[in-house]
Amino acid sequence: METMNSNSALACRSTRVLAVVGALLLSGCAGMTQTECRSSNWYEVGYRDGDLYGLRPQIDLIAHQCSAFGVTPAEKEYLAGWVDGYRQFIHRMTGADCCAP
Repeated sequence: METMNSNSALACRSTRVLAVVGALLLSGCAGMTQTECRSSNWYEVGYRDGDLYGLRPQIDLIAHQCSAFGVTPAEKEYLAGWVDGYRQFIHRMTGADCCAP
């Protein structure tokens, strides 16, 4: 049985990691439905964007998507959630604390 050298194994792991990260990023960019625009907890939406995806705040994109349904998201609540979520993301990724209040 042929064994992989360390470079091949690293390349395979890197490809898997990139695939997972790409899927997460794409799911974070999905459009908001009318139901989501009307019933979302904006703090939780912001927290998810910061924590799960490590994205920059997406409130402008969300506001644009929800404007099609006559809904204006609560920017203050979204950003408060994003700050808390991003703080968790940074801590999980680096082990360091970030963004002290």
